[in-house]
Amino acid sequence: MEATVFTLIGLGIVAAVMAVVLRQHRPEFALLLSLGAGALILGGIVAGMRPVLGQIQSVFDHTGLPAPYAEILFKALGLCFITQIACDACKDAGETAIGSKVELAGKIGVLVISLPLFSQVLGIVDSLLR
Repeated sequence: MEATVFTLIGLGIVAAVMAVVLRQHRPEFALLLSLGAGALILGGIVAGMRPVLGQIQSVFDHTGLPAPYAEILFKALGLCFITQIACDACKDAGETAIGSKVELAGKIGVLVISLPLFSQVLGIVDSLLR
């Protein structure tokens, strides 16, 4: 896994340097290079995360927590990653206002995903107070 991490870091550095040089002459290609490198790095991260996700699932199985809790956690985590990548891509393109709106949409998405968990927690609190 460490070799993969160093490969992804190297890819990121090389792509960043190439994008800076390319941005001076062809800014549209620099954006495409940045998006492509980001997609490759994301793919490497996802491939490297499979064992970690398996261990997290194992912990949930051993603790006896209901499966929907793990599902909510994984959905929210995935949405956070996707939102951050989209927000960074917008900011790389010089559209910081759109990037901020994408970030807000991601936060609202996490809230929507988490609503069933919040309602269960409130139900537990309500039953304890009675």
